[in-house]
Amino acid sequence: MHFRLLSLTSALFFLLLQCGSRQQAATNAVASTASIVPFLPPTETPVGELILALLDTTSAGPIAADERLGLQVGAHVRAFYGAAPQPAWTQPNDSLTTEAKEVLALFGQARTYGLRPENYAAAQLQALRDSLRRPSPSKPQQRARFDVYLSDAVLRFMLDLHRGRLRTYAVSPQEQAAGQVFQPAHILRESLAGGKLQAGVLACQPRNREYRQLQRALAQWLSTPVPADSIVPYETRYEQVALNLERWRQEAISDSEYLLINLPAYRLELVRGDSVVRQHRVIIGKPEMPSPTLSSTIDHFTLAPDWHVPRSIATREILPILKKDVGYLARNNFAVYDARGRQLDPYQINWQQVSTKSFAYTIRQSAGCDNALGNIVFRFKNPYSVYLHDTPVRQAFTYPMRALSHGCMRLQNPMQLATYLLTRGGQFRRLPTEEECALQSKPQQVRLAKSMPLHVRYFTCAAENGQLRFYPDIYQRDKALSRALAAMARQS
Repeated sequence: MHFRLLSLTSALFFLLLQCGSRQQAATNAVASTASIVPFLPPTETPVGELILALLDTTSAGPIAADERLGLQVGAHVRAFYGAAPQPAWTQPNDSLTTEAKEVLALFGQARTYGLRPENYAAAQLQALRDSLRRPSPSKPQQRARFDVYLSDAVLRFMLDLHRGRLRTYAVSPQEQAAGQVFQPAHILRESLAGGKLQAGVLACQPRNREYRQLQRALAQWLSTPVPADSIVPYETRYEQVALNLERWRQEAISDSEYLLINLPAYRLELVRGDSVVRQHRVIIGKPEMPSPTLSSTIDHFTLAPDWHVPRSIATREILPILKKDVGYLARNNFAVYDARGRQLDPYQINWQQVSTKSFAYTIRQSAGCDNALGNIVFRFKNPYSVYLHDTPVRQAFTYPMRALSHGCMRLQNPMQLATYLLTRGGQFRRLPTEEECALQSKPQQVRLAKSMPLHVRYFTCAAENGQLRFYPDIYQRDKALSRALAAMARQS
């Protein structure tokens, strides 16, 4: 019995010893693990969630959120990332994607598009890119910020290419023609998914030949070395080209065939696709009476037109003559009408008592060799009451400076253009000679079977045969546009 009790006691003792050893081993293991845990990397917040937090507008609203981050086009950035953002430009190893490098290289070439790299957060993006190369516990936050800022920059670049820097939020002529608002975020997502990022971004530019040729000529011009003593005039010329690319983005043409009048060039071009089919010299408005820029459609023309003298010309120019010489009207085929359209005897009117304010008459010039509209006038709707027409003063087309009219545009060889417009619509008819027009007593309206788009523009630079050509800023509009762009640059 004693032996059995001793054996039981010994067994229990050894069992306690064994349990104690196991407990000590477990304790030692926990202590050992605790010494390792502080050196394990903490669980990172996914970069997509950090992007979502950066773009969150629930507390402050979109305007305040964009100002806090310094985003230029925050609404488009949010549309690009959507409700569940994922990084588009960086990779888990903190390196940039191939597409990110393409975009940064494109920003470096911004001058070839009349834009500047500094407009697209170049310094900020470079600083963030450098920070990704250095060890840092805040790498996910840096990745998120780089991703957001690069998206903001490329979307702004796309908008600038499409609408121009001054009209970022305005619908462009291209959008109006297509009936569809430009969506850069959608285009950017599609371009990334299709592996055609650069092509997708650059496709945002206007497609008309004048813009494309000017942009290519600028890129070629910039590739030519510049002498050290020519930097200032070189930069001045660059700014002039950039201004005109900006104009084209604001006033792009979507038609495949059209008439284009460039006022500073004093020229009308008939454009079909990538070719200029016809050219005509034009006379345009004086600087104090400038011809307006516009887009319209020529749907008919008038042969042997009579001229309804605009009130401004009648009161400012003809009325002072009539106060001295009433016979001026008859000698120049003018007639006077009252407000009801009844012809009056000008000798029965006391012109000395008529003032600019009390002038209650209409003056009309009948068809003839001296008619101010010549033998033909092309009609198109516009709010300025201007026309494209012939003129009896043909020698003025030889002048190098042809800003001579009251605002209407006079055309050299207009009957040739009329013939083309008729033939284009399948209308084959003989047009009268100048002598026949002069003998025609009543105006004859000729409606076109196929109307022709007309665009009147103001460009002080164009490309001809791949070379830049500059024109005088006759209406001093470059300065105003340059000031507006400079003011925008100071605000951004």
